[in-house]
Amino acid sequence: MTKTAVVTGASSGIGAATARRLAKEGFQVVAAARRRERLDELAAEHPGIVPMTLDVTSQESVDAFNAAVPTVDVLVNNAGGAVGLEPVAYGLLDDWRTMYEVNVLGALRMTQALLPKLVSSGDGVLVMLTSVAGLVSYEGGGGYCAAKHGQTSMTETLRLELVGEPVRIIEIAPGMVETEEFSLNRFRGDADKAKKVYEGVPDPLTADDVADVIAFAVTRPAHVNIDRLVIRPRAQAAQHKVHRV
Repeated sequence: MTKTAVVTGASSGIGAATARRLAKEGFQVVAAARRRERLDELAAEHPGIVPMTLDVTSQESVDAFNAAVPTVDVLVNNAGGAVGLEPVAYGLLDDWRTMYEVNVLGALRMTQALLPKLVSSGDGVLVMLTSVAGLVSYEGGGGYCAAKHGQTSMTETLRLELVGEPVRIIEIAPGMVETEEFSLNRFRGDADKAKKVYEGVPDPLTADDVADVIAFAVTRPAHVNIDRLVIRPRAQAAQHKVHRV
């Protein structure tokens, strides 16, 4: 019987790569995001992907999505992002609110909505796509680090609260990943500043690299839980230690 995987934030980057990879693994993938036209393009290129419009910051949208998906075996809470690099003293409340709303509350809404279906599947898998920013803070990352620390804490708590239930709780925490939109959004559309983040870095991670790790974790035997996988490019030893050429 074909299993169903839901991937949020699937219109680009890691989400789109994960949807493609899980479809290749034999899952029926529900690719969910706000930008429906991108999802339709993704689905047209890859059999096994079903596009569905979803805004994780809207409870109404999450409820409608939940009602439309009868069974769920895997949930990948990928929707997220960063806005701004101001120091905490000058951080914009709207930016912090946006990051918390998407990264933390968005993941919470989806988890609460779909968790009963994951449990009833008999072998559910919940993947939280966090970040190394949820493990170690850095200057200029106050709002994003706070949101990702919150998401990491939620993941750890879920694993404790759901022990004994037939559902695995997996955290994937990437380091430096070069995608088409993450840094561009963080720098409010300034392409030059976004490009400098990866300047001189030999082979930063790609979205496909992260999708490969997610697919590995999700397809382990039911009794094997990958608590947390930290994935960085070889050139990145830590947030503050990156080799450039």
